[in-house]
Amino acid sequence: MAWHSAAPARKEAPMKIGIIGAGNIGGNLTRRLTALGHDVSVANSRGPETLAALAEETGATPVTVSEAARGAEIVVVTVPLKAVPDLPSGLFDGAAEGFAVIDTGNYYPRQRDGRIAAIEDDGLTESRWTERHLDHPVIKAFNGTYADDILDKPRPAGDPERIALPVAGDDEVAKKAVRNLIDELGFDTVDAGGIDESWRQQPGTPVYGLRGGVEAVTNALADASPERSEVFRG
Repeated sequence: MAWHSAAPARKEAPMKIGIIGAGNIGGNLTRRLTALGHDVSVANSRGPETLAALAEETGATPVTVSEAARGAEIVVVTVPLKAVPDLPSGLFDGAAEGFAVIDTGNYYPRQRDGRIAAIEDDGLTESRWTERHLDHPVIKAFNGTYADDILDKPRPAGDPERIALPVAGDDEVAKKAVRNLIDELGFDTVDAGGIDESWRQQPGTPVYGLRGGVEAVTNALADASPERSEVFRG
């Protein structure tokens, strides 16, 4: 299959973005997206009162998980994989029409999540499993990105040191919106195919954690093996 790396046109208008999960990735996305002028609501499992410091630092609005997607054009779900089934029903009620969902998650059976049979035995990709629990298509991105790089590695378009991120998903409109946002954050993107191909960027693959440009990321995706490495098997 071919991957397409041409940078999509940037969307200039500020967006309303909901972030569910305020750990390393969620926290740093909150910092960068608010700095870019987006209207960010952020939630975690412990409640909005625990996000007061992040809100004061960034100007983001701390909310409950159930409120995070209200009015949002893009919703980032960045929670441990084992926590996905426990997210509240109606999670996306009130989201903007045509909203996109970014899934940053990874399956770590030995380190955190326990064994998930649908992934191990049925061969579902991690994001397909997540998608079924969320009952909404997802775009897989940022799952192999170092959290600090979100703050430290943005570069302008054309910079030879600009990092590229793989982006997988079945909804082409949503994927374009996510690639636009990543471009605005200061990173190139490579279209990594649909969600059933997103095993190419799961933990243990050549692209996972790769700090490379478009060519390196494209080659790493092509070199991936569908066999899950031993350390990432339950």
